[in-house]
Amino acid sequence: MLKRIALGLALMFGLAFTPALAQSQGSLSDTYSGEELVQTGGEFFGSVAQGLASLVERATSQFGLPNAYILGEEAGGAFFAGARYGEGTMYTRNQGEHVIFWQGPTVGLDFGGDGSKVMMLVYNLNSVEQAYGRYPGVDGSAYVVGGLGMTVIKYGDVVMVPIRSGVGLRAGLNVGYLKFTDQPTWNPF
Repeated sequence: MLKRIALGLALMFGLAFTPALAQSQGSLSDTYSGEELVQTGGEFFGSVAQGLASLVERATSQFGLPNAYILGEEAGGAFFAGARYGEGTMYTRNQGEHVIFWQGPTVGLDFGGDGSKVMMLVYNLNSVEQAYGRYPGVDGSAYVVGGLGMTVIKYGDVVMVPIRSGVGLRAGLNVGYLKFTDQPTWNPF
C-alpha cells in the first residue's frame, strides 16, 4: 500500500519513472547486486535489516540494479516549512568513494524533528559530478520513536532512492528537494 501511495504521489508531481530509464547505457560503473546492498545496508542499519531487504527488493524490481550508493546520516525538522541536512559517502565500483553532502527545504503538512541513517541507491550515474544538483520529491513520514521508509527522487537522468531508518517525533507529508554538493553548507536552498 505504501508503494502505491508513493507511486501515486510521484506520478501526480510528474516524476514517473520506467525501469528502462534505470538501465541506461554508458553507466559510470558496474552495478551492485541486491545481495550486496542488503549485506552492506544490514551492517550499516543494524537491527532493521529485514525491513531493509524488503525495500531494496522493491527498489531493484522497479529500477534495476544501481551503479552507486550512498551511506550517511541526516537530520531534519519542520513546522509547516522545514529543512533537512545530511552527509555521507558515495560508493562507486570504478571511481572510488566520494564524500557527499545534501540539504534542502520542505513545505507541507509536516511537524516534528528526526534523525536518520540513510542508504541511497543511485541509478544512471555516468560521472560523480552528475550526482550534484537539486532532486525534487515528495516525502511522507509518521513515527514517534522510529521507522523505515523509502522515497524516489530524480534530477536529469539520475534517479536516487533514499531509504531512511529514523528516530524522532515526526508526522506529515511534504514537498521539497534535496540539493547534493561536494561541500557542506547551512543554506538549504
